[in-house]
Amino acid sequence: MTRTTGGATTSAGHWAGADFQEPPRTPGGVALCGACRVAGSCRLGVEGERLDEDGVAVFELACPRDQEGGPNVAHGGWTAAVLDDCLGHLPLLHRVLSVTAELSVSFVKPVPVERPLEVRAWVERREGRRWYIAGEMVLLPTRAVLARVSGIWVTRDQSHFARHEAWLADQETKGEGESQ
Repeated sequence: MTRTTGGATTSAGHWAGADFQEPPRTPGGVALCGACRVAGSCRLGVEGERLDEDGVAVFELACPRDQEGGPNVAHGGWTAAVLDDCLGHLPLLHRVLSVTAELSVSFVKPVPVERPLEVRAWVERREGRRWYIAGEMVLLPTRAVLARVSGIWVTRDQSHFARHEAWLADQETKGEGESQ
């Protein structure tokens, strides 16, 4: 069963299963995570995503006002989060589900709020299940570099989230025994 929420096509069930399933996307092509799927749009402000002819992922976005850290400047946490999200979508655009293993952000200039931005992400290399991805965020239309980013994403298997839930349950059990 599919439904439309806020312009996004969503699935009634979980889409991040064992075999690759196309995630719910906005009309701008943005793949939505669980929380954004409920909202029907990307809460980080990503409005468009595509894979260009060279295999580079291109994202159109603007920092929402509610992510302001200083006067008319994005919070650094928003910058890191949106870069993590965009770079993590590169494997997804290649029909591969992955999770972030490492992320390094260089903040070059303050990111303005509610101004058009672009993130570009590319694969530097792949080694087995590891994707080494780099990218940058620029201000449009001048293309002034605001941030540079690199990281490692690991192709995930079907049991990834089930293992996490089991681990978390074990942590809760351990925590209960220690609080007495």
